[in-house]
Amino acid sequence: MSLSETDALLAEANRCVACGLCVPRCPTYRQTLLESDSPRGRVMLMKGVLEGRLPLNARFVQHIELCLTCRACERACPSRVAFGSLVDGVRERIEQTLRPRRPWSVRLLKRFVASPARLALLSRGARVLSGSRLGRRVGLPGNRDAWGRGARMPTRANYPARGPERGRVSLFLGCVARAWDAETLSASVFVLNRLGYTVVVPPGQVCCGALHQHTGELAQAHALAQKNRSVFADAGLPVLSTASGCGATLSEYEGKGAAGAFSHMDIHAFLDRSEGWEGIERAPLSATIAVHEPCTLRNVLRGESHVYGLLGRVPGARIVPLEGNDQCCGAAGTYFLTEPAMAGRLRDDKIEAIAKSGAQYVVTANVGCRVWLAHGLAARGLDLPVVHPVTLIAQTLGFKGRC
Repeated sequence: MSLSETDALLAEANRCVACGLCVPRCPTYRQTLLESDSPRGRVMLMKGVLEGRLPLNARFVQHIELCLTCRACERACPSRVAFGSLVDGVRERIEQTLRPRRPWSVRLLKRFVASPARLALLSRGARVLSGSRLGRRVGLPGNRDAWGRGARMPTRANYPARGPERGRVSLFLGCVARAWDAETLSASVFVLNRLGYTVVVPPGQVCCGALHQHTGELAQAHALAQKNRSVFADAGLPVLSTASGCGATLSEYEGKGAAGAFSHMDIHAFLDRSEGWEGIERAPLSATIAVHEPCTLRNVLRGESHVYGLLGRVPGARIVPLEGNDQCCGAAGTYFLTEPAMAGRLRDDKIEAIAKSGAQYVVTANVGCRVWLAHGLAARGLDLPVVHPVTLIAQTLGFKGRC
């Protein structure tokens, strides 16, 4: 890390006035009640290391790695400290200095996500291993249904609108979502087509870079961002994403110095604002739907209201927010693999809230959260579907698993 990069991180850390408004918002602080596991405490630790007053050692790394990067602190911060960027930058320094050994499952996943073909092989292997002793040892969800329902992923480059064309959009497939949430991607094409939108799926798109970014491999994250911006610039259309984890990263591509025009929008916001719903017949669904709000949707995209607006179009449904939506579920990218104890404690709170909600469906806008929560529900013996909001909407329109 260069001197200028260190100075930039220090300047960001110095914007913190230690007011403490972020402290009660932090999931890890709520669990440990340690100041060093709060955003304010972590900022003080990072300042100490960047200024050379504290050693960059295993104890320091422990407190930084326990951070979920949920960015709830950013939402509460009156000084608007970019805590996520600060932690990512310090993790890059940790990666370059100590080269910490991460679980082999994390190292393998990061190698595979940059290649759709390799990721397809990994996903098939994960499905086989799920539920096995080896699968449990590496942290794979134990029930195979948690990996998705085997729907067909969009494979064509163009999906024409049904009826008069209202507009054209491009769809970001992602990496994990492409392998394990094909149902959501197909459902999104299905709904967009019926609203009159032609969907373009540019070939050559890759992982958004979030998994690399949050583990300190910023150069690789920037390279992936550059590739995606180049691919989507050729299409010249608004870029819609279905997974809020990807969306949060895509929305901040401007800060990564990548060339190429890139106009991103979360699919819930796009569909909520779209016209044409009055001309589409929707089947009623007499059920209670509990909405889980992923951290990336709440704290980065600030788009949770659009999920409720979209689900409000389901006739007969009762839509309720899940208790504790201001707290992370523990999935957090690869966090459930690197910090399984804390991730499990946070998920237990969510499973308890779901059990108390009386809901017949749980919806969440992020594939990692969906898999993590589905696994937790299955482990508790709760037979409750966890689906993407757009998938649920598509089902009321007659979606059968393919676009």
